[in-house]
Amino acid sequence: MKLATYKDGSRDGQLVVVSRDLSTAHYATGIAHHLQPVLDDWNFLSPQLQDLYVTLNQGKARHAFPFDPALCMAPLPRAYQWADGSAYINHVELVRLARGSEVPANYYTEPLMYQGGSDDFLGPRDDVVCVTEDHGIDFEAEVAVVTADVPMGAGPEQALDGIRLVMIANDVSLRHLIPDELAKSFGFLQSKPATAFGPVAVTLDELGDAWQGGKLHLTLQSAWNGRTVGMCEAGEEMTFHFGQLIAHLAKTRNVRAGSIIGSGTVSNRATEVNGKKEWSKGYSCIAEKRAIETIQDGQPATDYMKFGDTIRIEMKGRDGQSVFGAIEQKIVPLAR
Repeated sequence: MKLATYKDGSRDGQLVVVSRDLSTAHYATGIAHHLQPVLDDWNFLSPQLQDLYVTLNQGKARHAFPFDPALCMAPLPRAYQWADGSAYINHVELVRLARGSEVPANYYTEPLMYQGGSDDFLGPRDDVVCVTEDHGIDFEAEVAVVTADVPMGAGPEQALDGIRLVMIANDVSLRHLIPDELAKSFGFLQSKPATAFGPVAVTLDELGDAWQGGKLHLTLQSAWNGRTVGMCEAGEEMTFHFGQLIAHLAKTRNVRAGSIIGSGTVSNRATEVNGKKEWSKGYSCIAEKRAIETIQDGQPATDYMKFGDTIRIEMKGRDGQSVFGAIEQKIVPLAR
């Protein structure tokens, strides 16, 4: 099934069930007002939502209405935690190669992960508000999952069983703030503002055989100012699958229902054409494009985002239809 959260003036919004083709929706009020209670009591409430989903897809839901992504908050507007990985080692390799540093050996055996703010997510059409362009505004197109309870010490296979929903994300980064923060050896804070999520979250059964081994084998599309810059395959080159990412988080703590885990920037390796490397699938963040330019030409040529810029992130199924709906955001200055 597919679930979304409509804006209603409250912090947690109103849960709606969305049809498979994203054309219609129905309030889930009689079952659950918000998504978090569903995650807390999944075995009891999700079958009821599934029944409504079937009725909606059959065109028999009495109070169905046209689905409007512009009215959506993030599917889970605030979460108990948001932990973002860096599951595509190619992204790490490019960024570090561009600055002349090697990738530590343990990066290939243990995921990178940071804990971000989870109290104020952005909806798929909400503006990205920034204090200044000088911070180096970047988008990051990612896949994310929402969990059930996963106990401390769970292994990757057990962790996979704890995945309830899948989403797409724009994990906004302020690149020029990152070096100083990391130099303090205490992790990201101001360089990672609010993350945005796509209009709908979907259950694994909706993904069919595109979901295999904890990876989503579909193309994540990124369009910056209307120009397609990324058509990156999310599954094949994912170094650590979502079970491994969740197990990494659960190594020393319980992971509670409603936790969101991100994949990090979806990244694909170059192919060699006539003795030259080409990144034909593009990029899912500007930092990676700048790293490629530095490797090839000695310096970056692409600047970060400016006020008025737009970013669109979407993933389509093998039938050509949008799976999660699209993230469509504009970069705007903070109103003074």
